[in-house]
Amino acid sequence: MTGPAGRSDQTVQPTFVLVHGAFANSFSFAPLQAELGLLGHRSVAVDLPGHGFGATYTYAYQAPQDPEGLVGALGVIKGVTLADNVAHLIGVLERARANGPVVLVAHSRGGITVTAAANARPDLIDRLVYVSAWAPVRLEAGQYYAEPEMATADPASLALALVGNPAELGLLRVNFRTADPQALAALKAAFLADGTDDEFLVFLNTLQPDENLDTGTAADRAQAETWGRIPKTYVRLADDVSMPLALQDRLIREGDALTPDNPYDVRTLPGSHLKWLVDPAPAARVLGELAAPTG
Repeated sequence: MTGPAGRSDQTVQPTFVLVHGAFANSFSFAPLQAELGLLGHRSVAVDLPGHGFGATYTYAYQAPQDPEGLVGALGVIKGVTLADNVAHLIGVLERARANGPVVLVAHSRGGITVTAAANARPDLIDRLVYVSAWAPVRLEAGQYYAEPEMATADPASLALALVGNPAELGLLRVNFRTADPQALAALKAAFLADGTDDEFLVFLNTLQPDENLDTGTAADRAQAETWGRIPKTYVRLADDVSMPLALQDRLIREGDALTPDNPYDVRTLPGSHLKWLVDPAPAARVLGELAAPTG
């Protein structure tokens, strides 16, 4: 492969394309991007449709909150599909790939979009990196929640702050600005138990209240002939309780079984689901190792 101006892709620094998880956005990657930049790496953080400055923040979400108004407010993310996410991401990848190799990094639910994009356009991706992220192989992503590997995950972590009926709203809505101590304790335990209270509240305020409902179908699971030919790394988060290590390891095993000639390069970082974003230096070093030119 050759990059811009005929240069070999092996000697051109890659671009890290960072894809966020549920209720998140590009803002959560700012500390990681700072670390990557200080190590000499370029990166772009993606806002999937209905995220970032494209999200809905109703006045009912402001203080003092209007609980009734929050339940009834419309959200722009209603009706956004996985296909919309994939199309948007492919547009970003096409632009990034014009400048050289691309390392596509997914966190959490972002792995569903990344996997589907890799199925569709493997030619745009030089390496996949999943950081405690969904890489569904044998089951659809939502079906794994009924599996033994998810038995230790606490379903109340989001449920205590859930707003309205998702089926009626056409989206998931969570009140991350709640002052309910029980709900806040459940969220912290699930996502950043190893962070300080201040770190937890700061991160909570980068999240957006709405998320789309579409997590794909069997057709969006990893496909051997496309996704399976891309070099891939799985970064395990050893203390993640919202996406337990047992599930991360199962996804790795299933991916390796699908493409035994192209197994995951597996790395492990300590910490919870969000700690790598709050304290990003170790993760940036791991990514930097993956970006090292080989020619």
